[in-house]
Amino acid sequence: MGENATDTLVSADWVEDHLDEFQSDDPAYRLIEVNNPTVTDDSDYTPYEEGHIPGAQFFDWATDLSDTTTRDILDKESFAEVNGEAGISEDSTVVVYGGGHIPNWFALFAYWEYRYYGHEDVRVLDGGKPYWVNNDYPLTTEVPEFTQREYTPSGPFERIRAYRDDVEQAIESGVPLVDVRSPQEYTGEVIAPEGLQETAQRGGRIPGARSVPTSEVLQEDGRFKSPEELRELYEREGITGDGAVITYCRVGERSSMEWFVLQDLLGFDDVQNYDGSWTEWGNLIRSDIEKGEPS
Repeated sequence: MGENATDTLVSADWVEDHLDEFQSDDPAYRLIEVNNPTVTDDSDYTPYEEGHIPGAQFFDWATDLSDTTTRDILDKESFAEVNGEAGISEDSTVVVYGGGHIPNWFALFAYWEYRYYGHEDVRVLDGGKPYWVNNDYPLTTEVPEFTQREYTPSGPFERIRAYRDDVEQAIESGVPLVDVRSPQEYTGEVIAPEGLQETAQRGGRIPGARSVPTSEVLQEDGRFKSPEELRELYEREGITGDGAVITYCRVGERSSMEWFVLQDLLGFDDVQNYDGSWTEWGNLIRSDIEKGEPS
């Protein structure tokens, strides 16, 4: 994408220009590296403790942004507590980024969760940590400490979130479902990407779902493709933005990326992320699934 192609997608140069603000105790700007270290310990990921963007704090997707007991996102009170302890206020400009097998996949989940709780100014570093590291932008091992703040979330705004009942209704009414997993997960050949936990009892896809793998929305350097390329990608699958659309993956993080693409980069009006995703659907007794190549 071009420089500052959208207010919610910022370039590495933009972040570098604001490093002083990100390192200040003033909560106007906050920078968050979001990952799940248990699944991002590959050669393409520089762990936070080995180097991060100056001023960045670390949120673990699995423990800081999720409820490990209910396998759900944080409730409103817990979300407020996590942000307040990080020196973030509801008025902060929050920029998220991450690495891993797919740049920003956990960061985009954080972005979606911020939107769910009504944070108005949250943005994403285009290309995530791999782009930052590979292009020799500055790194530090210094962990910042900021004064705690009061954080008052709003919402939740359910219009951006899909639940099991919404998916069942979508199947009946023909609302398009976008399966953002790999082709092998889509056909049911595998249940989870290599090296990741199989969180479902069976492989396959939700009936009628279209396949648009997350790898197809990114350039080779990890930044997003142009809006024109993205729009063409979805139009090939009959997804034009004329109505509602639901994205899903295995546990809701990769689908947050394409939720962001559809809503923020392409301007679709009605996009929901099914964060229960295949972990829920693939474990439901008597739920319909499809396998193999579409007929």
